[in-house]
Amino acid sequence: MKSVLKIVPAVCLAFVMALGIAPVAAQQKAAPAAPTPGAIAAAKEILQLKNASAMYAGAVPGMVEKVKTTLIGQNLNYQKDLNELAPVIAKQLAGRESEIGEGMVGVYAGEFTEQELKDLVTFYKSPLGQKLLTNEPKAISLSMQVMNDWARNFSEVVASAFRAEMKKRGKEI
Repeated sequence: MKSVLKIVPAVCLAFVMALGIAPVAAQQKAAPAAPTPGAIAAAKEILQLKNASAMYAGAVPGMVEKVKTTLIGQNLNYQKDLNELAPVIAKQLAGRESEIGEGMVGVYAGEFTEQELKDLVTFYKSPLGQKLLTNEPKAISLSMQVMNDWARNFSEVVASAFRAEMKKRGKEI
């Protein structure tokens, strides 16, 4: 088995070379420049203006509960202990949701230039930007409702089409 594992990389390399494919390193793009401190600051401000932390505020207790539930399912005899430990663990890990926020800052700072981020801050502070921040959650919620209603109604259209086609084949569903 060990000899086969030694051969596999050589065979793969020979195959790649035979196809004339350039080495992976040559195909990779250069790493983007690290975000500037100004870009990071602007990204943080945007996320603060958008109240992004509300999206993940309950992430730690939620994850503790999810893992606890999974562990209870695998270890029914430990249910009492796991239930007792959940608040202790949640307290120990409190604040770790900020890692999500820092990750989001990195995403914004990596996707937009410093100037674009500053322009977005200016926009979000404008009357229209403030209206967007206020009304967008409702607009998204209503849009999701429209999509869910459409899906529910359209699923019946699809089911009717299946029933009609199956009926042509002499089969009732």
